[in-house]
Amino acid sequence: MLNANRTTGITPDFEAMAAALDATDAYKVLRRLPVRDVVALDDGAPHRVAVMLDVETTGLDAATDEIIELAMVKFTYGLDGTIRRIGPTFEGFRQAAAPIPTAITRLTGITDEMVAGHVIDPAAVAAFVRESDLVLAHNAAFDRRFLERFCPIFIEKPWACSMSEVDWSSEGFEGTKLGYLAASAGFFYDRHRAVTDCLAAIELLSLPLPASGVVAMSRLLESARRPIWRILATGAPFETREKLKARRFRWEGTKRVWYLDVTEDAKEKEIEYLRREIYGGRDGHNVIKLTAYERFSSRC
Repeated sequence: MLNANRTTGITPDFEAMAAALDATDAYKVLRRLPVRDVVALDDGAPHRVAVMLDVETTGLDAATDEIIELAMVKFTYGLDGTIRRIGPTFEGFRQAAAPIPTAITRLTGITDEMVAGHVIDPAAVAAFVRESDLVLAHNAAFDRRFLERFCPIFIEKPWACSMSEVDWSSEGFEGTKLGYLAASAGFFYDRHRAVTDCLAAIELLSLPLPASGVVAMSRLLESARRPIWRILATGAPFETREKLKARRFRWEGTKRVWYLDVTEDAKEKEIEYLRREIYGGRDGHNVIKLTAYERFSSRC
Protein backbone atom coordinates (compact mmCIF):
# COMPACT_ATOMS: atom_id res chain seq x y z
CA MET A 1 0.00 0.00 0.00
CA LEU A 2 1.21 3.54 -0.73
CA ASN A 3 2.58 5.61 2.15
CA ALA A 4 1.88 9.23 2.94
CA ASN A 5 2.31 11.71 0.10
CA ARG A 6 5.93 12.93 0.25
CA THR A 7 4.97 16.52 -0.53
CA THR A 8 2.00 17.02 1.79
CA GLY A 9 2.63 14.31 4.39
CA ILE A 10 -1.05 13.33 4.13
CA THR A 11 -1.95 9.63 3.87
CA PRO A 12 -4.49 9.13 1.07
CA ASP A 13 -7.90 7.78 2.11
CA PHE A 14 -7.93 4.82 -0.23
CA GLU A 15 -11.26 3.52 0.99
CA ALA A 16 -12.89 6.85 0.24
CA MET A 17 -11.32 6.78 -3.21
CA ALA A 18 -12.60 3.25 -3.79
CA ALA A 19 -16.08 4.21 -2.60
CA ALA A 20 -16.11 7.20 -4.94
CA LEU A 21 -15.19 4.99 -7.89
CA ASP A 22 -17.76 2.37 -6.87
CA ALA A 23 -20.44 5.06 -6.86
CA THR A 24 -19.96 5.63 -10.58
CA ASP A 25 -21.01 3.38 -13.45
CA ALA A 26 -17.52 3.51 -14.95
CA TYR A 27 -15.55 1.48 -12.38
CA LYS A 28 -15.80 -1.63 -10.26
CA VAL A 29 -13.28 -1.76 -7.42
CA LEU A 30 -12.09 -5.08 -6.01
CA ARG A 31 -10.70 -5.17 -2.49
CA ARG A 32 -8.09 -7.67 -1.32
CA LEU A 33 -9.50 -10.60 0.66
CA PRO A 34 -9.52 -9.42 4.29
CA VAL A 35 -7.34 -11.23 6.82
CA ARG A 36 -9.44 -11.79 9.91
CA ASP A 37 -10.18 -14.40 12.52
CA VAL A 38 -13.49 -13.00 13.79
CA VAL A 39 -16.42 -12.60 11.39
CA ALA A 40 -19.33 -12.34 13.83
CA LEU A 41 -19.25 -12.06 17.60
CA ASP A 42 -20.23 -15.11 19.62
CA ASP A 43 -23.82 -14.71 20.80
CA GLY A 44 -23.80 -17.78 23.03
CA ALA A 45 -25.98 -19.84 20.67
CA PRO A 46 -24.94 -23.38 19.70
CA HIS A 47 -22.23 -23.60 17.11
CA ARG A 48 -20.46 -26.20 15.00
CA VAL A 49 -16.92 -26.62 13.65
CA ALA A 50 -16.21 -26.99 9.94
CA VAL A 51 -13.05 -27.55 7.94
CA MET A 52 -12.71 -25.90 4.53
CA LEU A 53 -10.01 -27.62 2.52
CA ASP A 54 -8.31 -27.56 -0.85
CA VAL A 55 -5.92 -29.95 -2.53
CA GLU A 56 -3.53 -29.42 -5.40
CA THR A 57 -2.69 -32.60 -7.28
CA THR A 58 -0.59 -33.94 -10.15
CA GLY A 59 -3.72 -34.51 -12.26
CA LEU A 60 -7.45 -35.18 -12.29
CA ASP A 61 -7.56 -38.95 -11.72
CA ALA A 62 -7.92 -39.76 -8.02
CA ALA A 63 -7.00 -43.39 -8.70
CA THR A 64 -3.57 -42.63 -10.16
CA ASP A 65 -2.64 -38.98 -9.53
CA GLU A 66 -1.30 -37.69 -6.21
CA ILE A 67 -1.76 -34.84 -3.77
CA ILE A 68 1.10 -32.33 -3.79
CA GLU A 69 -0.44 -29.71 -1.48
CA LEU A 70 -3.15 -29.79 1.16
CA ALA A 71 -4.56 -26.82 3.03
CA MET A 72 -7.27 -26.86 5.68
CA VAL A 73 -8.86 -23.97 7.56
CA LYS A 74 -11.15 -24.49 10.53
CA PHE A 75 -14.05 -22.16 11.20
CA THR A 76 -17.03 -22.08 13.52
CA TYR A 77 -20.59 -21.37 12.44
CA GLY A 78 -24.02 -21.09 14.02
CA LEU A 79 -26.87 -23.42 13.15
CA ASP A 80 -28.31 -20.58 11.07
CA GLY A 81 -25.15 -20.45 8.95
CA THR A 82 -23.58 -17.37 10.53
CA ILE A 83 -19.80 -17.76 10.37
CA ARG A 84 -18.13 -16.64 13.58
CA ARG A 85 -14.43 -17.41 13.86
CA ILE A 86 -11.81 -18.47 11.31
CA GLY A 87 -8.73 -20.54 12.12
CA PRO A 88 -6.51 -22.37 12.85
CA THR A 89 -4.99 -23.55 9.58
CA PHE A 90 -3.05 -26.56 8.32
CA GLU A 91 -0.88 -26.51 5.22
CA GLY A 92 1.66 -28.88 3.76
CA PHE A 93 3.45 -29.89 0.58
CA ARG A 94 4.02 -33.47 -0.48
CA GLN A 95 6.54 -34.89 -2.92
CA ALA A 96 4.83 -37.18 -5.43
CA ALA A 97 6.34 -40.33 -6.88
CA ALA A 98 6.79 -38.72 -10.30
CA PRO A 99 7.75 -35.17 -11.38
CA ILE A 100 4.96 -32.60 -11.42
CA PRO A 101 3.59 -32.15 -14.96
CA THR A 102 4.43 -28.81 -16.56
CA ALA A 103 0.75 -27.97 -16.98
CA ILE A 104 0.16 -28.40 -13.23
CA THR A 105 3.12 -26.17 -12.37
CA ARG A 106 1.81 -23.56 -14.78
CA LEU A 107 -1.65 -23.71 -13.16
CA THR A 108 -0.68 -23.89 -9.49
CA GLY A 109 2.81 -22.42 -9.35
CA ILE A 110 4.00 -25.51 -7.46
CA THR A 111 7.37 -26.85 -8.65
CA ASP A 112 9.29 -30.03 -7.94
CA GLU A 113 11.75 -27.95 -5.91
CA MET A 114 8.96 -26.69 -3.64
CA VAL A 115 7.75 -30.18 -2.72
CA ALA A 116 11.12 -31.98 -2.68
CA GLY A 117 11.52 -33.96 0.54
CA HIS A 118 8.15 -32.91 1.95
CA VAL A 119 5.54 -35.29 3.32
CA ILE A 120 2.05 -34.80 4.74
CA ASP A 121 1.43 -37.01 7.75
CA PRO A 122 -2.02 -38.65 7.53
CA ALA A 123 -2.10 -38.90 11.33
CA ALA A 124 -1.62 -35.13 11.65
CA VAL A 125 -4.36 -34.58 9.07
CA ALA A 126 -6.73 -36.88 10.98
CA ALA A 127 -5.99 -35.08 14.25
CA PHE A 128 -6.79 -31.71 12.67
CA VAL A 129 -10.09 -32.93 11.19
CA ARG A 130 -11.27 -35.27 13.96
CA GLU A 131 -13.39 -32.84 16.01
CA SER A 132 -15.04 -31.16 13.03
CA ASP A 133 -18.75 -31.54 12.29
CA LEU A 134 -18.51 -30.86 8.56
CA VAL A 135 -15.88 -30.93 5.80
CA LEU A 136 -16.22 -28.53 2.87
CA ALA A 137 -14.48 -27.90 -0.41
CA HIS A 138 -15.13 -25.78 -3.47
CA ASN A 139 -15.63 -28.80 -5.76
CA ALA A 140 -15.97 -31.52 -3.15
CA ALA A 141 -16.47 -34.15 -5.86
CA PHE A 142 -12.80 -33.63 -6.73
CA ASP A 143 -11.21 -33.16 -3.30
CA ARG A 144 -13.10 -35.92 -1.48
CA ARG A 145 -11.99 -38.61 -3.94
CA PHE A 146 -8.32 -37.79 -3.38
CA LEU A 147 -8.57 -37.38 0.37
CA GLU A 148 -10.52 -40.56 1.09
CA ARG A 149 -7.66 -42.47 -0.51
CA PHE A 150 -5.11 -40.47 1.48
CA CYS A 151 -6.67 -40.56 4.97
CA PRO A 152 -9.63 -42.71 6.13
CA ILE A 153 -11.08 -40.01 8.39
CA PHE A 154 -12.52 -38.33 5.30
CA ILE A 155 -14.69 -41.39 4.71
CA GLU A 156 -16.31 -40.93 8.13
CA LYS A 157 -17.13 -37.22 7.88
CA PRO A 158 -20.13 -35.50 6.26
CA TRP A 159 -19.16 -33.32 3.30
CA ALA A 160 -20.60 -30.26 1.60
CA CYS A 161 -19.63 -28.34 -1.53
CA SER A 162 -19.53 -24.55 -1.74
CA MET A 163 -19.54 -24.76 -5.54
CA SER A 164 -22.55 -27.00 -6.16
CA GLU A 165 -24.64 -26.71 -2.98
CA VAL A 166 -25.31 -22.99 -3.24
CA ASP A 167 -27.55 -22.01 -6.15
CA TRP A 168 -25.24 -19.26 -7.38
CA SER A 169 -27.13 -18.94 -10.67
CA SER A 170 -30.44 -18.04 -9.04
CA GLU A 171 -28.60 -15.38 -7.05
CA GLY A 172 -27.40 -13.68 -10.24
CA PHE A 173 -23.94 -15.22 -10.70
CA GLU A 174 -23.01 -16.48 -14.17
CA GLY A 175 -20.41 -19.02 -13.07
CA THR A 176 -19.29 -21.09 -10.09
CA LYS A 177 -15.48 -20.92 -10.24
CA LEU A 178 -14.04 -19.56 -7.04
CA GLY A 179 -12.12 -16.69 -8.64
CA TYR A 180 -15.19 -15.54 -10.57
CA LEU A 181 -17.45 -15.68 -7.50
CA ALA A 182 -14.91 -13.73 -5.46
CA ALA A 183 -14.60 -11.00 -8.09
CA SER A 184 -18.39 -10.79 -8.38
CA ALA A 185 -18.57 -10.42 -4.60
CA GLY A 186 -16.07 -7.55 -4.74
CA PHE A 187 -12.75 -9.04 -3.63
CA PHE A 188 -9.62 -10.67 -5.04
CA TYR A 189 -7.01 -13.01 -3.60
CA ASP A 190 -3.87 -14.94 -4.55
CA ARG A 191 -5.43 -17.75 -6.57
CA HIS A 192 -4.29 -21.37 -6.67
CA ARG A 193 -2.55 -21.11 -3.32
CA ALA A 194 -4.36 -23.66 -1.23
CA VAL A 195 -4.81 -21.68 2.01
CA THR A 196 -6.01 -18.53 0.26
CA ASP A 197 -8.42 -20.60 -1.81
CA CYS A 198 -9.88 -21.89 1.46
CA LEU A 199 -10.10 -18.42 2.98
CA ALA A 200 -11.75 -17.06 -0.16
CA ALA A 201 -14.39 -19.80 -0.05
CA ILE A 202 -15.11 -19.11 3.62
CA GLU A 203 -15.41 -15.38 2.88
CA LEU A 204 -17.97 -16.12 0.16
CA LEU A 205 -19.99 -18.30 2.51
CA SER A 206 -20.01 -15.56 5.15
CA LEU A 207 -21.66 -13.01 2.82
CA PRO A 208 -25.36 -12.43 2.17
CA LEU A 209 -26.38 -13.55 -1.31
CA PRO A 210 -27.31 -10.67 -3.63
CA ALA A 211 -30.82 -11.76 -4.64
CA SER A 212 -32.21 -13.47 -1.54
CA GLY A 213 -30.17 -11.67 1.12
CA VAL A 214 -29.62 -15.03 2.85
CA VAL A 215 -26.10 -15.83 4.06
CA ALA A 216 -24.52 -18.27 1.60
CA MET A 217 -23.49 -20.70 4.37
CA SER A 218 -27.13 -21.00 5.37
CA ARG A 219 -28.08 -22.05 1.84
CA LEU A 220 -25.22 -24.56 1.77
CA LEU A 221 -26.35 -26.11 5.06
CA GLU A 222 -29.92 -26.44 3.80
CA SER A 223 -28.66 -28.40 0.81
CA ALA A 224 -26.18 -30.51 2.79
CA ARG A 225 -28.88 -31.54 5.28
CA ARG A 226 -31.21 -32.83 2.54
CA PRO A 227 -30.60 -36.30 1.11
CA ILE A 228 -30.46 -36.74 -2.64
CA TRP A 229 -31.35 -39.80 -4.66
CA ARG A 230 -29.06 -41.36 -7.23
CA ILE A 231 -31.11 -43.07 -9.92
CA LEU A 232 -29.14 -45.73 -11.80
CA ALA A 233 -30.32 -46.69 -15.27
CA THR A 234 -28.98 -50.21 -14.81
CA GLY A 235 -28.52 -52.14 -18.03
CA ALA A 236 -30.06 -49.38 -20.16
CA PRO A 237 -30.04 -50.37 -23.85
CA PHE A 238 -27.18 -48.82 -25.82
CA GLU A 239 -29.55 -47.17 -28.28
CA THR A 240 -31.14 -45.11 -25.45
CA ARG A 241 -27.91 -43.26 -24.63
CA GLU A 242 -28.93 -40.05 -26.43
CA LYS A 243 -32.22 -39.98 -24.57
CA LEU A 244 -30.39 -40.38 -21.28
CA LYS A 245 -27.91 -37.62 -22.15
CA ALA A 246 -30.79 -35.30 -23.03
CA ARG A 247 -32.34 -36.12 -19.66
CA ARG A 248 -29.06 -35.07 -17.95
CA PHE A 249 -28.02 -38.59 -16.98
CA ARG A 250 -24.25 -38.99 -16.72
CA TRP A 251 -22.11 -41.97 -17.64
CA GLU A 252 -20.03 -43.58 -14.88
CA GLY A 253 -17.30 -45.38 -16.77
CA THR A 254 -15.91 -47.42 -13.90
CA LYS A 255 -19.29 -48.87 -12.93
CA ARG A 256 -20.55 -48.69 -16.53
CA VAL A 257 -23.93 -47.22 -15.70
CA TRP A 258 -25.93 -44.07 -16.45
CA TYR A 259 -26.98 -42.13 -13.35
CA LEU A 260 -28.81 -38.97 -12.29
CA ASP A 261 -28.83 -37.30 -8.87
CA VAL A 262 -32.19 -35.76 -7.97
CA THR A 263 -34.04 -34.37 -4.97
CA GLU A 264 -36.91 -36.17 -3.29
CA ASP A 265 -39.60 -34.25 -5.19
CA ALA A 266 -38.12 -35.21 -8.59
CA LYS A 267 -37.41 -38.87 -7.85
CA GLU A 268 -40.71 -40.44 -8.94
CA LYS A 269 -40.85 -38.35 -12.11
CA GLU A 270 -37.45 -39.64 -13.25
CA ILE A 271 -38.26 -43.23 -12.31
CA GLU A 272 -41.44 -43.06 -14.37
CA TYR A 273 -39.47 -41.64 -17.30
CA LEU A 274 -37.04 -44.56 -17.19
CA ARG A 275 -39.88 -47.04 -16.96
CA ARG A 276 -41.70 -45.52 -19.93
CA GLU A 277 -38.90 -44.39 -22.26
CA ILE A 278 -35.94 -46.63 -21.46
CA TYR A 279 -37.25 -49.96 -20.21
CA GLY A 280 -40.44 -50.30 -22.25
CA GLY A 281 -42.82 -50.30 -19.30
CA ARG A 282 -40.65 -52.45 -17.03
CA ASP A 283 -38.70 -51.54 -13.91
CA GLY A 284 -34.96 -51.72 -14.49
CA HIS A 285 -33.56 -48.96 -12.34
CA ASN A 286 -31.86 -48.90 -8.97
CA VAL A 287 -32.10 -46.03 -6.48
CA ILE A 288 -29.50 -45.11 -3.85
CA LYS A 289 -30.07 -42.59 -1.05
CA LEU A 290 -27.10 -40.26 -0.59
CA THR A 291 -26.59 -38.08 2.48
CA ALA A 292 -23.69 -35.77 3.26
CA TYR A 293 -21.81 -38.83 4.49
CA GLU A 294 -21.82 -40.43 1.03
CA ARG A 295 -22.20 -37.49 -1.36
CA PHE A 296 -19.19 -36.69 -3.58
CA SER A 297 -17.45 -39.95 -2.66
CA SER A 298 -16.01 -42.31 -5.25
CA ARG A 299 -17.50 -45.11 -3.16
CA CYS A 300 -20.97 -44.25 -4.51
